[in-house]
Amino acid sequence: MALTEAPTIWMDGALVPWRQAQVHVLTHGLHYGTGVLEGTRVFDTADGPAVFRLADHLRRLERSARMVRIDLPYGEEELARATLELVRANGHRSCYLRHFAFLGYGSMGLDMRSSPTSTVIASWDALTAVEGAGGPIRVKTSSWQRTAPNAVPNAAKATGPYLNSVLARREATDAGYDEALLLNAEGFVSECSAENVFAVRGGVLRTPPAGAGALEGITQDTLLTLARDLGVEVRVENLLRSDLYAADEVFISGTAAGVVPVASLDDRELRSAPGSLTVRLRELYEAVVAGAEPRYREWLTPVDRVARARVQSS
Repeated sequence: MALTEAPTIWMDGALVPWRQAQVHVLTHGLHYGTGVLEGTRVFDTADGPAVFRLADHLRRLERSARMVRIDLPYGEEELARATLELVRANGHRSCYLRHFAFLGYGSMGLDMRSSPTSTVIASWDALTAVEGAGGPIRVKTSSWQRTAPNAVPNAAKATGPYLNSVLARREATDAGYDEALLLNAEGFVSECSAENVFAVRGGVLRTPPAGAGALEGITQDTLLTLARDLGVEVRVENLLRSDLYAADEVFISGTAAGVVPVASLDDRELRSAPGSLTVRLRELYEAVVAGAEPRYREWLTPVDRVARARVQSS
């Protein structure tokens, strides 16, 4: 993901210059991966910049922190206000947001109880989630398995387990592919390194469940809602790699990626890339995040709201 520095970062309750947002080299989260994060998007709409599904991202951040026993010093409303304050201060019309809470400097070793929590919100303009963003992309099944749910909680968007995704993505890109597909220990499709996976066959849209090791994606949930509203049959169920080979169309989704069609998996060409349903969903999704679909306006939190931030629910 390409990175463009912004003027400020919100850190532990205050806006600080980008280059001054620093931590000690003995920060607990740096050594042991004790942190949780969210990737969130601000989109340029006719009514000004707006954060997409801010409440849902902040609630998932809180759930993740609770799962890995990190105490968040700020509540949802405080983080929502801080988010809007940061975007206004940096003058973004659209941007990527990183909400991040981690155990800081104060103790070392596996006992995490004495380390304080630091909380950060950063924003930047440019992002590229996968090579060949926009697609269609080439995907390779990774030799690395998705970590088992009883090894680490895959339902938590935590920093440490992302090493699994980093290794899978590096393996795929080194081999000349754009993205990696991870399977779980039972051989079922889990997700890509940072995106959920969808397959279309016979007009039915299918995506793996959280039980397969996939993070419950907010973009994934958005697309499932949009598909149902379009009258498309939706199934959240286990998929084999061969189900993707046999699919009429395959696409991936994520906050940074958006909706990206898959051209091939393991050098097997898909029947269509992008397929007709992929195109319909991508066009509707892009209209929704731009504020052009009144039915889904509740998903957008305007940045230029000066009054007390009211977090929109999905």
